[in-house]
Amino acid sequence: NMKVMKFSVSPVVRVAVECKDPSQLPKLVEGLKRLAKSDPMVQCLIEESGEHIIAGAGELHLEICLKDLEEDHAGIPIKKSDPVVSYRETVSEETLRTMMSKSPNKHNRLQMRAAPLNDGLAEAIDKGDIAPRQELKERGRFLIDTYGWDATESRKIWCFGPEGTGPNLLVDCTKAVQYLNEIKDSMVAGFQWATKEGVLCEENMRGVRFNIQDVTLHADAIHRGGGQIIPTSRRVMYASALGAQPRILEPVYLVEIQAPGEASGGIYQCLNKRRGIVNENNQVAGTPMWAMKAYLPVNESFGFTADLRSHTGGKAFPQCVFDHWQIMPGDPMDVTTKPGEVVRVTRKRKGLKEGIPGIENYEDKL
Repeated sequence: NMKVMKFSVSPVVRVAVECKDPSQLPKLVEGLKRLAKSDPMVQCLIEESGEHIIAGAGELHLEICLKDLEEDHAGIPIKKSDPVVSYRETVSEETLRTMMSKSPNKHNRLQMRAAPLNDGLAEAIDKGDIAPRQELKERGRFLIDTYGWDATESRKIWCFGPEGTGPNLLVDCTKAVQYLNEIKDSMVAGFQWATKEGVLCEENMRGVRFNIQDVTLHADAIHRGGGQIIPTSRRVMYASALGAQPRILEPVYLVEIQAPGEASGGIYQCLNKRRGIVNENNQVAGTPMWAMKAYLPVNESFGFTADLRSHTGGKAFPQCVFDHWQIMPGDPMDVTTKPGEVVRVTRKRKGLKEGIPGIENYEDKL
């Protein structure tokens, strides 16, 4: 098994592909396997709805991959859906009260809170400054010095998620709980599940820390097996995420635009229309060209190149690269806002039931 390549960008734009003639499905599957081998950045996956999804770094990257797939790897005509952006889910403040869920047999109780990670911590985890396999004391020291964590909590990080490496943390804040280590594996499994499919629209979570506040377990080992603990820990995490002002994170491109000075009006006009923010604008020394850097949300970037060229008469040359995640302004619980619309569309596409489930589905009363 080869070492997995690390990319500075993440595959955020996805399309669903299907073959025009259903009898050629095996060729498509074989083609997707070849595509995944030929380009290590691309992710090819099968959704639960049975769609074949290809995820790439951007519109252009996907276009090239699909062309390769159609002509070289599969060699069959292909239907493709409109590109879809993947989002992340996060929380914006600490859960107001501690959330409690009981296991199906009512013998175990888990209590938890969710809180956002400190600014820059999720990025540090992405970069690998803080890693799951790091030495405990070294990692603790770093968290205490850089982010002002509590000394005992910083040593009690149970795991990272999703997939054991992502930018969410499960932290044990309990004092003197019996049998806690026996359910650690089950809690970790529930945490991986919850962070892989968040509560709003089953997208990955990002930048959330779940604090285990208190655990009451049955004295008999049979009654606190994985079947009791895993679903319960997932429910209590969903409840605490819903109680902590959940938000949707959208991916943002850094766009570098090279253009002569007289084209800048058209560029600003084009960016403003697409929620873009210009953050620097420098003249390239000794030339009439200006180099402009701007942030542009990925879901506004489809057709951006063509639009920009038409606004500037073909004088501007944009270059997009994935830069960071930012919170979409607005409450995803409210259908009229932009994030609410994103959640609705995503849930519909994934075949989930309409509307975000209420907190009472996950939280149990004493």
